[in-house]
Amino acid sequence: MKKTLMITLLLAGCGNVPMLPSLQPYKIEIQQGNYVTQDMVAKLKPGMTRSQVRFALGTPLIVDPFRTDRWDYVYMLHKQGNLVEQRQVTVVFKGEVLDRIEGDVVAGTAAPAGAKTAAPVVKPEAQEKK
Repeated sequence: MKKTLMITLLLAGCGNVPMLPSLQPYKIEIQQGNYVTQDMVAKLKPGMTRSQVRFALGTPLIVDPFRTDRWDYVYMLHKQGNLVEQRQVTVVFKGEVLDRIEGDVVAGTAAPAGAKTAAPVVKPEAQEKK
């Protein structure tokens, strides 16, 4: 009985502990997915086999069992709990050979008109906090 009363009184006092305004919990940097660079994509050429693409880019993060002709490479970087960078590259095969590349990182040295660039996609909330 005494132990229960003592624990109850101690826990009741924890709710009113003053916090310092500058004291925040530490949030670690979280990287998820496949980090695909422009150099890695530049190595890809139409007609390459699946094993050659896997050697150049690594194992894809997402392989849809119903659409085996498409591999998705997704990358996200979270800092302090906010999404800072997000990239997506999709590799499409025709049969067993590479047909085309879609997404944030473009194949070749110069980006075609209207294609997305290799620059990371930054959410507006992350830009405002800088």
